Amino acid sequence: MGMPNVPDIKPDIDIDKEDVINLLLISVALEELGLAQIINVEGEKAQFALKAHCTNLDDLLTINDKIDRILKDVIKKEILLQFKLDHIMDLIDKDKCKKKNRYE
Repeated sequence: MGMPNVPDIKPDIDIDKEDVINLLLISVALEELGLAQIINVEGEKAQFALKAHCTNLDDLLTINDKIDRILKDVIKKEILLQFKLDHIMDLIDKDKCKKKNRYE
């Protein structure tokens, strides 16, 4: 089997540094919204399990463990998003310094 033939595509994308920073901030915001949805769903799962009076202790513990694992993953993602946001803020600060030095 041969290698696939990929056409020579050269898309021209013209965005400046400010656009890049805005897109990065939007990406962080969208990920935060997604994580908020996950947290909300996990809360609803817990509420549903507690309201179901026929649920036994083993079932509750199993549900709790599953929610615990998911929330730990959300926390890990939050830490990564904080790192990403810190890098974006560094870009903004560097850009401000360059603009300030350019006009002095």
